[in-house]
Formats: sequence, structure tokens, C-alpha cells
Amino acid sequence: MWQWQTELGLPYLTCDLLADWQHGFFTRQFSPREPQELTPFLAATASTHRLKQIHGKVVLTPTEITNAAEIEVETGYALGDGLLTETATQAVWVASADCNPILIANRHTGNVAAVHAGWRGTSLGIVKVAVTRLLAHGGSLDDIIVAIGPAIDGKVYQVTKQVGLEVCTSICQGQGFSAGKGFANANAPKPLSGNLDADLTSLLGMSNSPLLPDEQAGRVRLDVRRVNQLQLEGLGVNLEQISIAPHCTFQEPEYFFSYRREKLKKIQWSGIVSK
Repeated sequence: MWQWQTELGLPYLTCDLLADWQHGFFTRQFSPREPQELTPFLAATASTHRLKQIHGKVVLTPTEITNAAEIEVETGYALGDGLLTETATQAVWVASADCNPILIANRHTGNVAAVHAGWRGTSLGIVKVAVTRLLAHGGSLDDIIVAIGPAIDGKVYQVTKQVGLEVCTSICQGQGFSAGKGFANANAPKPLSGNLDADLTSLLGMSNSPLLPDEQAGRVRLDVRRVNQLQLEGLGVNLEQISIAPHCTFQEPEYFFSYRREKLKKIQWSGIVSK
């Protein structure tokens, strides 16, 4: 499902699900290039759109960026963590290190979205916001395809129990989430009880759980990619419409920056062009 490509002799990833769209999950080798410099690698005539990311659930269109009330004074960029195209030949970009870069396309309209989903944005359901907004332009859930790019693997992502539970609350029935047609089995997360340890035990017991035990007291391992996948399944997106990159930013320093590994604020960009 995932292929290495090269530009100027430098590597980047594409996903077969998005083969009909010009897109790329760019590696650290392209640093310090910004989206304006990367867009021509995908489409020479596309306009370029990006945000100042804030670990939230705000998804904006290029028009909304122009009229945004909240702007970072230093850069002039609107604040948000997701971008949604309105017309053809618009390139939308998100930056990430260990967080999830998610590219989404609507086969019916040709519109696309780029989402930055860290644990905070994931707990707020930003990927569901993006899909809902994409469908407002037309099409159905069967038209949605999603590629979740390189991010930190759950096996090495240690968080507090409180963070693990906060993120996984977004996939629990009775917490603003219901098991949609996309679930492959009856293993949908159950409602939470309000007891931290009991709820964590229940989540850890799920088949292919996004939580893994950790030997350190008060900690668990969290697969944020899996949580986003479960959110999409619960919304009604089938597994065949979702692909997760088999690459970990923390464990592959030759290709990716990782804040957890380096404690440096360095990022790689992911972008997609509407058609």
C-alpha cells in the first residue's frame, strides 16, 4: 500500500489508496523546505495552504483562512490543525514529527483534507471533523479514503494513564461515539465507568487495543494511529478505505524527525492536491 518515491534524489512516501491524487509524506531529507517549496514537486500550478498548528480540532478551508479571526502575529498564519480544499488544484499541508499526518480524499468531489492529529487533537476527534466537512461538499462515507502517515508507534509511545484514557474516551460508546458499520467485529469499546483503573483494564482487554501495558507505574503505551482508525470505523468508514503507514518516526531516525527521540522542534511535511 505504501511506496517510496524520490524527488531531487530525496525520499518521500505515497499511499496507493491515494493514487488518483498528487500527494506525499515527505521525510526529514526535505528539511528545511516549507510547503511553498514542496508544492511544485506535486503540482506545479497548485496554490499552497498551511496553518499554525495548535493541537486542536479546528479544520479550515482556504477561504476561511483568509477571513480567520485567530492569526499568529509572528507568522501571519491562521490557527488550526486541519485544512479542507474547496476547488481543484489546491495543495493543503500539515507538519508533524511524532503526531499523525492524515491525508483524506473524497472520490465523489475530488476534494481533499490534510490533518495534524496528535494525542490532543485525536482526543477531540479532529479526523471525524475533517471527514464530516468533506462530506458536506457531496458524496458519502463510501467515497472517503484515508492515509495515516508515519508517526510514533504505540509500542514505543509511553504516556500517563490519564492521557491514555483521555484519548481512548473518544472511541467509547456513550461518550459521543457509536460503533458504525465500519467495525470489523463486535469488539467495539464499551461505555466508561468513571473508574480509571477499571476503564483502562477494559480498554487494554480489547482485541488489537490502542493501549498496551507499560512496566512503569502510572504509564501505558498508546497507539494514536489506531485510535484515529477506530474513530473512522465508528463513523462508518470501512477498513478497506483506511491505510496506516508501516513506519515509526521514533524508530527510523534516518528518515524522520521525532521530538520524543531528539527533543528538538523539527518537522516533516505531508501534503495533498485536490482535483
